[in-house]
Amino acid sequence: MVQQVTKGIKISVKTNYEGSFYKNYKIQYAFGYTITIENQSKDSVQLFARHWEILDALNNVETVSGEGVIGKKPVLKPGESHTYSSGCLLTSPFGAMQGHYSMVNFTTTRKFEVTIPTFKLSAPFAIN
Repeated sequence: MVQQVTKGIKISVKTNYEGSFYKNYKIQYAFGYTITIENQSKDSVQLFARHWEILDALNNVETVSGEGVIGKKPVLKPGESHTYSSGCLLTSPFGAMQGHYSMVNFTTTRKFEVTIPTFKLSAPFAIN
């Protein structure tokens, strides 16, 4: 598990390899990840956007940005957490993801970014 705290918001990431399949005559490697966002600050916050950079071993980079996470914009009071699972496809058996969440602090009304620590994606057969 990879963890990081930014401005009182702790991000924890667990990953798993889901398998491979062919799509449009190319092999795709499927990975899943579960992220827990924990509010360790003294203020209520809301996640309103995400930004990802998905990298594979072939130097391909895919950028994904959008509102919320899996259709939600969770509000976290102090001590609360939100966990969700998602996934991605790579064209190689290993790669990595990194990014940030855009959040707003309800006490100060200020927007801020929370770093999502870089986490590795690797198929078990690709590790020696």
